[in-house]
Formats: sequence, structure tokens, C-alpha cells
Amino acid sequence: MAVEILEETPLTPPAGLGPYRRRDYDELPDEPRCELLFGRLYAMPAPTLPHQAVVATMWSHLDRVAHASGGRAYVAPLDVVLAKHSIVQPDVIYVSPERFAVLQRRIEGAPDLLVEVVSPRTAGRDRVYKLMLYAASGVREYWIVDAEARWIQFLVNETGRFVVAMPAGDKYQSQSLPEVQLDLVAFWRQVETRLPPAP
Repeated sequence: MAVEILEETPLTPPAGLGPYRRRDYDELPDEPRCELLFGRLYAMPAPTLPHQAVVATMWSHLDRVAHASGGRAYVAPLDVVLAKHSIVQPDVIYVSPERFAVLQRRIEGAPDLLVEVVSPRTAGRDRVYKLMLYAASGVREYWIVDAEARWIQFLVNETGRFVVAMPAGDKYQSQSLPEVQLDLVAFWRQVETRLPPAP
């Protein structure tokens, strides 16, 4: 099957859905890794070491939350099917016990919390396309992490659109998921332990 896999994300979302659907995605080979967003296929660039340090630290944190709450935490690559035209592989995924119905061979439906660590090639995708998709799909919270700037944007779904939730000082406490909190100072300190030592 000849398909068009896009390397770059257009600055503005194209009008209408692209030609591809779940059946097309399912027929793709394992490599290169791709996501299906609004009917278009996008290549997933190889992550950098800082990206992976953030992903590992975030998954470790949410996995501890999951063990305490009875939830589940997962790390990419894992398909999250949100529509026939959109299958994504978020960097980190958290599912509370009340949404366990989405846990099948893949995740079929909206998890509670999705985390994306942005890179120059995926920033537009993460901040525009996925933001729209996750809000419309019913994802409760979406965290966008910038590893270089040491910055996290916490977004909470309010009736189909995301609004920014601010941490209280150095601590973020989720209002929609009471078991989820994050100490930002401790988080970035842990990220540093996963990076190469300074020369």
C-alpha cells in the first residue's frame, strides 16, 4: 500500500479529514513509527536523550500514583485509538480505575491523562492538533512538557475545551484527578539524574 507519511506538521490544520483511517493505519509496518491524526499520517521522529529522561521520570511518577490509586500508567509506544481517523502514541498515559474499559489490546477511547514531551518537529502537532483531538475526545487532562525550557503546561478539559491550570507555587494538584499531584522542583531534579553528567 502506497501511503503519504508527512514529516512536518503544517502550521494550520488542513480543512477536513485526510484520506486515511484506522484500517490503513493497521496495515502499516512497525517502522517507521507513525501517528494518524485527523486522517493524515505523521512520522514520529526519534526522541532525544533529554526527551527520554523526561518521559522516564514522568512515567515513573505516574506509575507510583497508579500503584497507590489502583490506576495504570503506560509509556510510548502504545496506540491510543480516539477515532477512526485518529490513533496516537502519547509519551505517557495515565488511566484511573473508572476508565479501565478503555484498556484492551490497545487503548480504545480516552484515558484520563496524556503527557506529550514536545520537540521542534512535533511542537505544532502537540500544541495544536493533539490539543484539539484530546479535548474533543474527552481526555480529562493534557500535560505538555518542554524538556529544554524545564516547563510544563497543565491543561484541564472543561466541556470539550482545555483551560490552563496553574500550579500553586512549585506544586501542581489535579482538580479532576485528586490522586494526581506533581512537585515540580523534585520532578526536574529527578530528570537531571537521568541526564549525562556535566563535563
